[in-house]
Amino acid sequence: MTNKTTFQDLGLSEEVLEAINKKGFEEPTDIQAMTIPVMLRNDTNIIAQAQTGTGKTAAFGLPLIEMINPDSKTVQAIILVPTRELAIQVSEEINSLKGNKKIKTVPIYGGQSIDQQFRRLKKGVHIVVGSPGRVIDHLNRKTMKLGDIEQLILDEADEMLNMGFIEDMEEIMKHTNPNKRTLLFSATMPSKIKELARKYMDGYELLTVKKKQLTTNLTEQIYFEVRASEKFEALCKIIDIEDNFYGLVFCRTKSDVDSVVSHLTDRGYDAEAIHGDISQAQRERTLDKFKKQKVNILVATDVAARGIDINNLSHVINYALPQDPESYVHRIGRTGRAGNEGTAITFITPSEYKRLMFIQRVAKMDIKRSQVPRVQDIIKAKKKKIQDDLNTLLKEEVDAKYQNWANKLLEENEVSKMLAVVLSYCFEEELNPEIYGETKENLVRGKQLDQQGKARLFVALGKKDKINPRKLVEMIMSRVSLHPRQIKDVQVMEKFSFVTVPFDKAEQVIISFKKKGKKPLITHAKDGG
Repeated sequence: MTNKTTFQDLGLSEEVLEAINKKGFEEPTDIQAMTIPVMLRNDTNIIAQAQTGTGKTAAFGLPLIEMINPDSKTVQAIILVPTRELAIQVSEEINSLKGNKKIKTVPIYGGQSIDQQFRRLKKGVHIVVGSPGRVIDHLNRKTMKLGDIEQLILDEADEMLNMGFIEDMEEIMKHTNPNKRTLLFSATMPSKIKELARKYMDGYELLTVKKKQLTTNLTEQIYFEVRASEKFEALCKIIDIEDNFYGLVFCRTKSDVDSVVSHLTDRGYDAEAIHGDISQAQRERTLDKFKKQKVNILVATDVAARGIDINNLSHVINYALPQDPESYVHRIGRTGRAGNEGTAITFITPSEYKRLMFIQRVAKMDIKRSQVPRVQDIIKAKKKKIQDDLNTLLKEEVDAKYQNWANKLLEENEVSKMLAVVLSYCFEEELNPEIYGETKENLVRGKQLDQQGKARLFVALGKKDKINPRKLVEMIMSRVSLHPRQIKDVQVMEKFSFVTVPFDKAEQVIISFKKKGKKPLITHAKDGG
């Protein structure tokens, strides 16, 4: 395959090509370029070997979409996968690639109601994506028939082998159409996989993608050793010290993704999430905003990030250390593309150092230790950015109403003092070093600030108490020394309210409204909400 190969060269229909373009795929990966034309020929079994994260789902999903007859209500293809997460992900990926084709795909896995799955199967399904155990349950109950399938796909075959599914896979194969085609996708090729192929595949074409480094010399790789509680603060510092941060942040779990995005948006960053619980429609909207840089921070899990192909990322942040060297290589390969410089940053806790060194050794990478940016350096960088922006604005035409206002202010005040007051009014909070919590290299002994820098408070008063946002702000300011701009995200509901204040002021606010023997009027949101 050459870099000039396009999806248009692979024999796909215009409808599918339109769906590919909507997804943001720009050119096929090696395994896609190899597999798609062979699958579309529909005349041979396939064994495809390619490392994790190389686009295998689209490699078999795109030609499968082309070959399904939407007018038939029988199951025409079954895809076996090792886990429920992958069943959901593969099913959603195929749905996102089908365009307007009337193809029904259903994930079948343990942990979900088998009766609910049966009802969906009874309505007519073209593609089943299932974990072996639950597929066998349906076969035994006769709630699913595979006698007419035309395609059997074993995805992550080596993982299914490692998880003890070899007998289940063989049992499922016995229930399938003997004239079907079998496609086996695996990162490695152990002897039992080869034995399975010899037993159940009457000849096959072997497609192999050689392992390769996905990074370029344009990707700088560094790591920060921080405590788990310091990760969020370190992330904020990295974002703030950059002129134009545009990055992908990887977390291990869906709950971690949601937590990081929630904290980032609380601080005023433009961040959004994608993970397995995000609907396909929402995923596409989020990716569209990210591609257009309406959002500059995308927080994701590994599985949800598959298929994201954006060339001009400035950063990839491993908020959580990847599970293995291949995942690391695939993650950081998303930056430093298309001639753009990029930086890959990995956060590790002290106990993870040995695992990072293992990843470095196996992946043959040079990952250098570095320090989290210092607060004074971030403030300096922010001031420079503000100064550059102001210098740019000085070259542009100024609206007459602001010019007249400025002339009036300068008639009554000394120039430098007036400018200082304006700068303070506009940038006091942004340039306040206290918005950052401490990290390891500059911790005060025995003391650490909350890692969000701000606190969300629950107020047991709402509209029924004749409270509005202005009254609530004034009420808090009457008890605690706060500037109005330090009280943010005021939400007044019918029976309660929420406000966000600087962390170091939160306890003062709570204490100032305490009354002995009575339920607290203001508490931390997680306690009161």
